Amino acid sequence: MMRPTDSARLLRATVAAAVCVTVIAGCTSSGQGTSEADDAYTWWDPYPQHDDSSDWAHRVAACGEEAGVTIERTAFDTTALTNQALLAAQEGTSPDVILLDNPAVSTLADTGMLTTMEEFGLDTSEIDENLLAAGVVDGEAYGVPIGANTLALYYNEEILDEAGVDPDSVTDWASLTDALERVAEMGHQGITFSGIGTEEGSFQFLPWFWGAGADLGELDSPEAVRALELWKGWLDAGYAPNSVITNSQNTVWEQFLTGDFAFAENGTWQVNSAEGADFPVGVIALPGMDGGVAPTPTGGEFIVAPVQGEESRYEVTARVVECMTTPEGLVETATTFAYYVPPTAAGQEAFLEEHEDLRPWVEAVRNAKGRTSDGLGTDYPIISEALWSAVQNALSGAMDVEEALGQAQARAESETS
Repeated sequence: MMRPTDSARLLRATVAAAVCVTVIAGCTSSGQGTSEADDAYTWWDPYPQHDDSSDWAHRVAACGEEAGVTIERTAFDTTALTNQALLAAQEGTSPDVILLDNPAVSTLADTGMLTTMEEFGLDTSEIDENLLAAGVVDGEAYGVPIGANTLALYYNEEILDEAGVDPDSVTDWASLTDALERVAEMGHQGITFSGIGTEEGSFQFLPWFWGAGADLGELDSPEAVRALELWKGWLDAGYAPNSVITNSQNTVWEQFLTGDFAFAENGTWQVNSAEGADFPVGVIALPGMDGGVAPTPTGGEFIVAPVQGEESRYEVTARVVECMTTPEGLVETATTFAYYVPPTAAGQEAFLEEHEDLRPWVEAVRNAKGRTSDGLGTDYPIISEALWSAVQNALSGAMDVEEALGQAQARAESETS
């Protein structure tokens, strides 16, 4: 998502040395992309938390073994990975495979450093269109999702039972707000979410924004105003805490696990944690303003193939990628992480055969939408920052909702024109 900076160049060797983790073979501290060994292929991903003993590392290694090569894996923080990829392309040291956050695909594609999937020889026809869209630029797919995660509403069954709220009755904004009122009357906290001034804030606001029928090309539309007024109204009524202004998604989850909140907006990645909560937890879809399932933003990583000087490498790289993206491979990846939903219908059905309890998440992913969709591409980060700034200004009381969104639209227009 971020463009490289001069300081990033200096940081490159330090970051690579600090977070480099390897599978089977060691990686160089310089982060050099192409190994001199013919049977060594390089892989970068944004999972420094998964070291070489992790299930994920073994998953990557197995795909290398299946392709008959050794995988040299390097892990970076999400933002650092995008910067390192751009720098490597400038220096001619791109790795064979990069796994990166889906909004960053358009940033890398815009530089010309990625092959299209058609050039790469990979069929994307089975990938769900709404999930593939995050990696499509000017009609060309530049990557393949290994899975998707998204958002929904977790709820505390004990609190809802006490308040006499049937979770199935929460089908639109009015019924949700009514549930929050009833929960508050019982002396409980209503809902917590992340309105922080970062991409996480935009990510969590988008279901309400899109659920009102708003479009990222018009941040100050009447629909956008209604979405932000919903959040602001919950704060003013005491249904949501003022801490949502600074809450990260992790903080939201920590608040929910205290058992004080009826609802928390959070993602697929909390499924395992929810099972270990001290109270029974359920999940419902985020509702649209007038009913139905609100479109939620797709999270998750794409596999991309940087341009290589030696095109002969693509054949083996394709085998590594295919290992990750067959129906069976997608289910194995989903199971490894426990929170990824496969991006194909066949993969989803196979996944549900093993994890029927995760059907609400599969449905949420099927209704999800890429953040860079609608032709936004590299304009998305600019628009997103304007949006999260508007959310901050409105929730903090620095501006009223219409003024905050009007300023955001003017800023977005100025910086993307």
